[in-house]
Amino acid sequence: MKKLALLSIAGVMVTTPAFASPTLAPYWTSHAVIQQGQPVVVEGTARPGEVVSGTLGDETHQEKAGQDGHFTLKFSPRKASMTPVSLTVGDQRIDDLLVGDVWLCSGQSNMEYPVSRGLDGPGTVMRSADDGLRLFDIPKGSAPHPQSQFASPVQWQAAGPDNVGAFSAACYHMARDLREKLKIPIGAVHASFGGSQIRVWLTPDEALPLYGKEQMDMLNLFGKDQLKAVERFTPLWQAWYRKSAHGSEPWADSSQLKWKPVPQIGMWGDWGDQGLADDPVGTVWLRRTVDLTPEQAKSPAQLALGIIDEVDMTWVNGHPIGNSFGWDYSRDYTVPATFLKAGKNEILVAITNTWGSGGFASKGDKLALTTAGNNRISLADGWNYSRAPVKDLPPRSPWDANAGIGVRHNAMVAPLGHVAMKGAAWYQGESDVNLPGYADRMKGLFAGWRTQFSNNMRMLVVQLANYGPPQLAPTQSGWAIIREAQREAVVADSNAALVTAIDLGERTDIHPANKTVLGERLALAAMGDNLIMPQAAVAENGDIRISFSGVKDALHTWSGNQILSIEMCGADEASCRYAEARPDETSVLVKGDGKPVSRIRYGWADSPIVNVYDDTAIPLPGFELPVTQ
Repeated sequence: MKKLALLSIAGVMVTTPAFASPTLAPYWTSHAVIQQGQPVVVEGTARPGEVVSGTLGDETHQEKAGQDGHFTLKFSPRKASMTPVSLTVGDQRIDDLLVGDVWLCSGQSNMEYPVSRGLDGPGTVMRSADDGLRLFDIPKGSAPHPQSQFASPVQWQAAGPDNVGAFSAACYHMARDLREKLKIPIGAVHASFGGSQIRVWLTPDEALPLYGKEQMDMLNLFGKDQLKAVERFTPLWQAWYRKSAHGSEPWADSSQLKWKPVPQIGMWGDWGDQGLADDPVGTVWLRRTVDLTPEQAKSPAQLALGIIDEVDMTWVNGHPIGNSFGWDYSRDYTVPATFLKAGKNEILVAITNTWGSGGFASKGDKLALTTAGNNRISLADGWNYSRAPVKDLPPRSPWDANAGIGVRHNAMVAPLGHVAMKGAAWYQGESDVNLPGYADRMKGLFAGWRTQFSNNMRMLVVQLANYGPPQLAPTQSGWAIIREAQREAVVADSNAALVTAIDLGERTDIHPANKTVLGERLALAAMGDNLIMPQAAVAENGDIRISFSGVKDALHTWSGNQILSIEMCGADEASCRYAEARPDETSVLVKGDGKPVSRIRYGWADSPIVNVYDDTAIPLPGFELPVTQ
């Protein structure tokens, strides 16, 4: 067995007093749901070598805690039941445990999207009371190493108006449908974070072969010495900038940039006619000098930059001191005395914004340099800025909260321990558009979850919804490439299902509100229904026939007799063209045009027009297939 999940529980030894009674992993609270049909694994910590006794219902087991204090109690598999049972470990007793199916829901903002904002949100919340549907909402967190506890206390709750509104809409609607159809207790565990790339959810074991020892060592160093980790990462950032900016090195000589006064401390969109409001994505340099006396420069200082949207790379007198991501927390960096000097000291901050408006999100009074003796020097004004002459975005550090390596898993999934689960629903990919290798990362995600929870977990993947400008001619699409990577990852897995949302999107809103239908589709896939999947594209008398599995009854076009969004392509991208196609029962016949065809693709746009469904209103997913002669 891999070591990752063991670390997640054993780590509590750091904070648990030696004389404390056994402590259970945070999953185990009253009202929890136990996965039916699999051994019940209860983990926790105690004094090293202590014999821990636990009773689940009428079954009792004992286990000696290891030298690290970790213990595991294993109980026999149980059948689904609405009859509550209790668990007692040491002097702790938790009650009202049900047995049924447990599902993990994870991803970025479309999985995080709450019930209250979805279609019929208020009505859904009002009708949500159900003691057999239990919710476990994991608090947000980020960590360089697997943790034993969540960022704040958690508690299982029966679904009801007090908690459903803030819960994941996609997860809730899936769980509610499963509860209605299966008539057994359902547990929904939600762990998501808006804007997160898939790699932040990887386990250390699965991340290592994808990102290498150097990156993983850098992440581990950050957990021990943040400044040294930043110093090790900075050459990667500087090499990127030097190459993109044709040799420019502002951290070594800020006069290489043309500076303008900052109109005000705030978001770029509030700066007026500076060109940043209409074009906010990119990197902007900010510069401020501070005069220090010899006495002030003798000791370390604290640099407070307030909240920054989104990524900062910060230097003092050419020395890197910080690199962070986040639109919800203040940057507070320690500046070693060896970095300071009497006289003028230069603070240089490169702020990179990847979405929406960027800049300083705090008021000016939050910015300061505090030297020895609590001498606070305000940095509320006196800043200059320069738009970086680069179009691409910088590399992200291994500890980056939304693009780092495993940092969300470490804080939001690892503390669950080895509890068994029926499966997982994954809705993410928007933040990985234009980043190659998504299918490999998804394979690693699946493997990590199965190692931690259950080898036979069923994986449900939501194929990205349509979003973005309309497409007037065939063209390459980053969203379509992600959709295809999602499909490929599912095809390569023996127990996974693709649940497309390609027709549920809103062209001008990246967060579509129709999570109700998405939940219904997720529930079908969770129960093992075979949803529509393309199988092959075969040349047939000058035309191409595309076969599918999972079609219920027959395929139909809505609002016309032609299928939209079908393209034929030859050897290169320039050869792609729209094609005429019609459904033929459970297959699609694409009319040939006499030109060479090597591949067929469907829904190949950021926001494709989708109009072909089966009799249960499930659409074709986006796909690309080679044409077999």
